Amino acid sequence: MARFRIAVFLGLVTPFTLVLIPVQWLSIQLDWPIARHLPVFYHRVVCALLRLKVTVNGSAAGGRPLLLLSNHSSWLDIVALSAVMPVSFIAKSEVATWPIFGLFAKLQRSVFIDRSRRMATREAHQAVAQRLKEGDAMVLFAEGTTSDGHRILEFRSSLVGAVGEVIGDEPSRIQPVAITYTRRTGLPIHRAERPCIAWYGDMELVPHFKGILLGGPIEVTISFCEPLAADVAQNRKIATRAAERAIRIRAADIIRGRIAA
Repeated sequence: MARFRIAVFLGLVTPFTLVLIPVQWLSIQLDWPIARHLPVFYHRVVCALLRLKVTVNGSAAGGRPLLLLSNHSSWLDIVALSAVMPVSFIAKSEVATWPIFGLFAKLQRSVFIDRSRRMATREAHQAVAQRLKEGDAMVLFAEGTTSDGHRILEFRSSLVGAVGEVIGDEPSRIQPVAITYTRRTGLPIHRAERPCIAWYGDMELVPHFKGILLGGPIEVTISFCEPLAADVAQNRKIATRAAERAIRIRAADIIRGRIAA
């Protein structure tokens, strides 16, 4: 049964992916508007094949520029968030070299950050600021790495300053987003089960992927918190702490059932 499930998934997702890759690549080269929206369609299909049910709580800010700050525990976060709205990610430079994931990240027009260079932060600010000016919603996993699913790690403030470099008539927006895994096979996900969904540390991708694919259906809530006030957003350290606090509160409320997932 396990081999059958894997074969069905690969048999469906592989040709679908191979057809869309050149379309997305060409769309990026020619700067077609579909380059922003095709990844949404793709990830919605992948969610269906993975049996990942995405629920949206709240809504993304309508104005631009928009920087989304989010917690991060699994590669599933990218699939779920990308299925909700057109977004691009701010990722460490190593991601660009990863098999498959690196290609997908490039096709989603991610901005890659080289943390080993002293000028990396400045260059990252400029690259992110340019994309924000162009109207892209950029996602920063502000913990800088994935957590074990039990807790939200301390947010890093270095890249949040990119918003301050955006020049335009519209005010800059920073919006916290909480990603919370709530149920599996219809039952609440307990503390001991969260590491089975989280992908962190030295965990190998293939065994983790098999565990996701062969386990029960997963429910995840993408929760958009209120955008930060303009005066708060202008100070990257204050903005980072405010976003972290908002995400911690929202995630706890969803897990404890105070907000419907």
